[in-house]
Amino acid sequence: MSIMIESEKCTACGRCREVCPGNLLYPDSLGKTVIRYPKDCWGCTSCLKECSFNAIRYFLGADIGGRGSTLHVKKEGNLMHWIIKNPRGEEKIIIIDKSKANAY
Repeated sequence: MSIMIESEKCTACGRCREVCPGNLLYPDSLGKTVIRYPKDCWGCTSCLKECSFNAIRYFLGADIGGRGSTLHVKKEGNLMHWIIKNPRGEEKIIIIDKSKANAY
């Protein structure tokens, strides 16, 4: 499990670096974020949730049923759209309302 950062979408804000619990993200020479050791990624998705520019993709490996799919997050107010894209380009979207996330 690991992430991929699309440098053309990264704005070098650094918010993802601040939330990475493994300190795996760091700025390149332009200030844009890169991952230090991709195989050490814990898969916590903190950076995905923090990135407002849709620059980070999470790989869903075969070990968790992903078979090469990727996951990314788009924010829309209180809604988080978790978008899973498989290798054929098909998408599944899971929408979470953050204001109701801990209601139980």
